Formats: sequence, structure tokens, C-alpha cells
Amino acid sequence: METAMTITRDSLMTLEAYAKARSAMRAEVMEQKKLRRVKLGEHILLIFENELLIRYQIQEMLRVEKIFEEDGIRHELESYVPLVPTGSNFKVTMQIEYTDEAERKRMLGLLKGVEDRVWVRVDGFDPVFAIADEDLERENAEKTSAVHFLRFELSAGMVAAAKGGAAIAVGVDHPEYTVSTGPLSEPVRASLAADLR
Repeated sequence: METAMTITRDSLMTLEAYAKARSAMRAEVMEQKKLRRVKLGEHILLIFENELLIRYQIQEMLRVEKIFEEDGIRHELESYVPLVPTGSNFKVTMQIEYTDEAERKRMLGLLKGVEDRVWVRVDGFDPVFAIADEDLERENAEKTSAVHFLRFELSAGMVAAAKGGAAIAVGVDHPEYTVSTGPLSEPVRASLAADLR
């Protein structure tokens, strides 16, 4: 997976510096997350990742696990940096959410392959379907996973259109689960378009 190394070892805060900056960073992350969470129906949540959200995730992991040695820090960077968009794509964490355990188990069986059927469409272009789980396979013969990592690779024309204000819609086209958002609200659309260059 190609990555934009915007988050490097040298750009991370020490545990002490992060402790001081954490509340302000958390507030900024919560504001951005509001613009980057897209619900597909009742049971699928897409979180469009960006540099700030992933940086926060890394800093939180280092804080919680009290990681300050180079190997541990490198491992967190290698795990999370591939989730940062690189300018021609959206990177998304997809969560399949059913509160009832029996229903969740049943639906994860029925929803096999759903991660490959999620799409993003820039107005004026065909939908782009997700490239799912490039890090490891998250589905087996019986069921899909409740969490997937998706990449939507856009053409130069799509990037230019989205940067120019074209509507963006998101959906899923699976025999057991078909839904689309229609055009995303302007604040959400603008937040996603900011990932593109």
C-alpha cells in the first residue's frame, strides 16, 4: 500500500508533550470526526480517515500502552500510517454494527463480501468500488468481519471535480444490504475533498 509519510517518528510528540496537548487535540479530532462519519443505513458506519485522526490514534496508542521505545513507536507507525489518504484516494474504516449478538452473527454471515461492494461516486463519474483489507484478509468461509479498511482510488478527473465542488455520494450495493446516501452535506463533502490534491 502506498503511503504519504506525513506522520513520521520526528513529527510525533513525546508522551509528556502529548499529555499537555491532548485535550486540545482531542477536541479538534471530535469536531473533525463529526464531518467524517457517514452512516450507510442503520448498520454500516464509514469513518473517512485523515492525517489528524490517524496522528491522534497513534498518539493515543503510545499514551495508553506507555510506548516510548523506538521499536514500539515504529510498529505503531507501520500499523496506522497506511490509513492516511495520499491525495488521490479516500481511506476508510468501515464498521458493521448490530447491537444484538445473535443478529450480528447471522448478518456477518449474510454480508460476506460487503466490503467489496461499498462505493464512492463523484458527480459526473461512475462509482468507485472499495479496495478492501489490503493489510490482511478479514473474511472467512463463514462470515465477514465487523471491521474493514477500505481504499477508494480516484482518477485525476474525479479528484479535480471533487476539489471543484462536485457532489460526492456514498453507498453499498450488496444483495443483503443496499443503501446510498445521496449527495453528502456540503460540510462533509468539503472535509473529504480536502484529502485530495
